[in-house]
Amino acid sequence: MGKTVLEDGWLAARSTDVKLTGNQLTTTNPPSSDYPPWMPAVIPGTVLATLVKNNLIPDPFYGLNNEAVMDIGDSGREYYTFWFFTTFDCKLSSNQYVDLNFRGINYSAEVYLNGHETVLPKGMFRRHSIDVTDFLDPDGHNLLAVLVHPPDHPGTIPPQGGQGGDHEIGKDVATQYVQGWDWMAPIRDRNTGIWDEVSITVAGPVKIVDPHLVSSFFDDYKRVYLHSTVDLVNRSGKAANCSLSIQVSTELEGNTILVENLQTKQLSVPANSHAQYTFPELFFYKPNLWWPNGMGKQSLYNVEITVNVDGYGESDAWGHHFGFRKIESEIDSATGGRLFKVNGEPIFIRGGNWILSDGLLRLSKKRYKTDIKFHADMNFNMIRCWAGGISERPDFYHYCDIYGLLVWQEFWITGDVDGRGDPVSNPNGPLDHELFLYCARDTVKLLRNHPSLALWVGGNEQIPPHDINEALTNDLKLHPFFLKVNETVESKEETNLTIMDPSQYLDGTRVYIKGSLWEGFADSNGGWTDGPYEIQKPESFFKDDFYQYGFNPEVGNVGMPVAATIRATMPPEGWEIPLFNKSPSGYVKEVPNPIWVYHKYIPYSKPDLVHDQILLYGKPKDLDDFCLKAQLVNYIQYRALLEGWTSRMWTKYTGVLIWKTQNPWTGLRGQFYDHLHDQTAGFYGCRHAAEPVHIQLNLDTYFVEVVNTTSGALSDVAIEVSVWDLEGACPYYEVTENLSVPSKKTLPMFEMKYPQSENPKPVYFLLLKLYKMSDFHIISRNFYWLHLPDGDYKLLEPYRKKKIPLKMTSDISISGSTYEVRVNVKNISKKPDNNSSLYKNTFIDKYDDSVFDFDFDLTSTGAIKQEVGLLQKFYDRFSRVENDGRVSEVNGTDVGVAFFLNFSVHSTKQDHKKGEDTRILPVHYSDNYFSLVPGEEMDVTISFEVPKGVTPRVSLHGWNFDSAHTVH
Repeated sequence: MGKTVLEDGWLAARSTDVKLTGNQLTTTNPPSSDYPPWMPAVIPGTVLATLVKNNLIPDPFYGLNNEAVMDIGDSGREYYTFWFFTTFDCKLSSNQYVDLNFRGINYSAEVYLNGHETVLPKGMFRRHSIDVTDFLDPDGHNLLAVLVHPPDHPGTIPPQGGQGGDHEIGKDVATQYVQGWDWMAPIRDRNTGIWDEVSITVAGPVKIVDPHLVSSFFDDYKRVYLHSTVDLVNRSGKAANCSLSIQVSTELEGNTILVENLQTKQLSVPANSHAQYTFPELFFYKPNLWWPNGMGKQSLYNVEITVNVDGYGESDAWGHHFGFRKIESEIDSATGGRLFKVNGEPIFIRGGNWILSDGLLRLSKKRYKTDIKFHADMNFNMIRCWAGGISERPDFYHYCDIYGLLVWQEFWITGDVDGRGDPVSNPNGPLDHELFLYCARDTVKLLRNHPSLALWVGGNEQIPPHDINEALTNDLKLHPFFLKVNETVESKEETNLTIMDPSQYLDGTRVYIKGSLWEGFADSNGGWTDGPYEIQKPESFFKDDFYQYGFNPEVGNVGMPVAATIRATMPPEGWEIPLFNKSPSGYVKEVPNPIWVYHKYIPYSKPDLVHDQILLYGKPKDLDDFCLKAQLVNYIQYRALLEGWTSRMWTKYTGVLIWKTQNPWTGLRGQFYDHLHDQTAGFYGCRHAAEPVHIQLNLDTYFVEVVNTTSGALSDVAIEVSVWDLEGACPYYEVTENLSVPSKKTLPMFEMKYPQSENPKPVYFLLLKLYKMSDFHIISRNFYWLHLPDGDYKLLEPYRKKKIPLKMTSDISISGSTYEVRVNVKNISKKPDNNSSLYKNTFIDKYDDSVFDFDFDLTSTGAIKQEVGLLQKFYDRFSRVENDGRVSEVNGTDVGVAFFLNFSVHSTKQDHKKGEDTRILPVHYSDNYFSLVPGEEMDVTISFEVPKGVTPRVSLHGWNFDSAHTVH
């Protein structure tokens, strides 16, 4: 009973290299990986993913390798038409049925099982379920072969490239980015393959199909009702008398399950028929609500539906996590932007645009978990799934549910491929409108039960053709319970009891917007009013005239990764940094090397508008210097972007989505972490700027502002302002006490007096702290490096020679292959005045010591114990142990700010090759790229998984010392 995912043991071969038929492959002549042309396949994945895995083509994400891969526009569709083959064991009992399920195939396929053929219809975004009960082998060993055909209109790539190539791909219901974009090289097979989960499901005579769960709220969210509708299919030749049950439970501590509600109903399903059944609504009093990231907990309930058939027993079961929450949106009268409310609370949207996890669709739960947690770590509360990519998968949504990321999901229409561009594209969308609508409706059924799903949008910078848009508007109309943001129903008895149950709608709970530039987004009328997409002066984000509309769905910027990523993804000729050509006007134009150009590098200058922001720190000497200075700019740019928007929260703006958070390949623009999962400094600029309660400096007015996005007011708080110069002195220090900040408000508190004072320093550091007066606990901390107007940061170059002493104490916890390291870093160059608030308050998080386990022998083999024993000898020689923690010190005699410190984690394998990338990725840091003033200390938590046979090494880098310092 239940589902079995078929993810291992797949083989693949180009169809023109296989001389056997599907019937022969699945009866008398099954293939083997020992005999070409068959090779191990990547499922889920694409043809290119399989070819890369088998080293038959060079990695298209490395250097210029993509140019050496045959494009389908040149080769023809047959070149990327592939067979995929696997086996599975399944032997049925009496009165059991089995379905073979494909959650995503691009673009069409013929399926052969034990010699029986099924032709699958076209469409990348539709599920396929085949009843194969009569095709199974009596002995239980089954042979499965799938012939997958590419999209019908793969198109060609014009020499000038552009958005969506020649736009032919827009004639199909498929991903549109695959013909290339200004941030992406073309995908040569156009994502041909079995790109999502394949499974078999075994059930009894009656199976459950696509249940729909909806919650409705009354009495200020005290009374909640769960509405549930389920489709039942009876595949037997006689009527089935059924017992249909729904159970709602929560998981308590200690693996205890608490059943919150249970209901069972009796019904009969006629023979060989399909029936829809709606449960009587389930009542809950004051349930735990699901909240977006930064607003509360992401409470989830387990909903299980089972059907028992008389004379058979349990026939089928279905389960899903469900969150009680209500998402509403309307156009805000004050700003003209779309205003979102969750459980009645306004939420200021700060998030990012998402393409997809990997350009070759090598999708996995592990990668999705890292991707979504990264977004939550940046304090984002929304992800927009851009229309040129995919409708995201249930695993993506599962982690958005877990981490509290609202999702804006678009359908597959983009302006560049559906109505504009060069050449001008077809405005009428795909050729087959009914196919588009079928895929859209099927996608809604696949995703609608996820609490993170916030809204549906017809397309990117374009709306669907009239008939498609009209159908989607009708299909996704709201149930009366969800029509108005401000509508409150005092009593359930006052509602019209004849209204159809909301779970009988296709969705009914989320608004549908026809396009990303309409109805409260950008200018609301479809004008091309998103952007800009390049470097800005940091103070520009705060100015009145920067962006005039209430909600910007796309504003972009730079995204250079660290030098180690460049070396790992490009040959040495790609390590050359740009030339800096100065124009007569005084502005500099960056001229990058051809490999950077191919990887869509976006410069750090905007001639005649923005001076080169890297050159503000002095001309970079080499790749390491360039990338380090780029991280300084990344941090400033993205922090200023979000702080500028948040400065006008509710008065001018209702939200902003950054273009974009990541790259599905090794691109060099618009990202907070690279394709290898290493974060840029912009990640941490965003993390600080988007915290729920935040202190910031308005770079235009020089007022210190406090942002409170929470539903609770702040009272009895204080602000500490300290300025530090490059000599380690504190020329300006001020504390303002007894402050209050209302909820959901950005409040200017006072104007910064420095640098208007006498003899200001040309370059200085500013530290802002917002803390509780009762216990000096820091609520928000924000560190800036600043220069005088019309100045630069070149004095920071000699500051690199400063030797600032640091003391680090580390604790280690190991669970299986997962490490958690907590490092306390302290700048011991000088003790602050004991009477100052600076000395009293602390940014150190409070930890329960019991969570740290210092017993390294956590494996049966003892391998880790031996490795850690060697590591301990290192520490015995160079470190001392205090309070169950390892203490390490960076020596130095200078007094000053320990500037731009960042951790990294590396492997210490003995067989490393010269130049090999030793980083262990991904790593989650509670903070990184941080700075500490004299006497200040901070705890940083570092968590990561270690590959088998590898010993990790945690290193600290900093602006103030040249080489990495080993912490652990």
